[in-house]
Amino acid sequence: MTTTKTKKTNSASTTIQELPTNPFAFEVLNLASKQRTNAKKIEVLKKYEDPSLKTIFIWNFDDSIISLLPKGDVPYASAGEQTSYSGTLSGKIEDAVSKMEELDSNSLGSMDQGFSSIRKEHHMFYNFVKGGNDTLSSIRRETMFINILQGLHPLEAEILCLVKDKNLQTKYKITKEVVSEAYPDIQWGGRA
Repeated sequence: MTTTKTKKTNSASTTIQELPTNPFAFEVLNLASKQRTNAKKIEVLKKYEDPSLKTIFIWNFDDSIISLLPKGDVPYASAGEQTSYSGTLSGKIEDAVSKMEELDSNSLGSMDQGFSSIRKEHHMFYNFVKGGNDTLSSIRRETMFINILQGLHPLEAEILCLVKDKNLQTKYKITKEVVSEAYPDIQWGGRA
């Protein structure tokens, strides 16, 4: 009597999940972050390469980029909410993200309609770093940032809040080395 051994292979580890056309930055970062090896992370970043992703990686990882926005929470609530919501925009974003995590969904249901994305807004990010648009007053710069955050999907807004403080790697398991390998065309340094 002979026995046959079957070797099981995990095909999920060899193929990368397909994202929709023009995915949100958080979808790409989540997918890359979930990969177990740097090679797979690099593969995801290459597959979904976009100038907006490079922009947030440069802002986050390039030491020569100096953010002109205050560190920490974004202190704001719209005029209509100031009486009913006493907190920060950062707190509001965190609440929305927590709700999505509880539901195990990247959607807020019917409230998702009309949100913008980092992909659509990244051309404005030069206003928030030294050397980008130094003619802006601090108040105008912060107001622009708040307006962009309010228009973004909460998970996209969370990314911007992390990036402005150079903390993207605290949520996503992506390093500068992985980004450098995925996007060798990025020249680090000499930007400010």
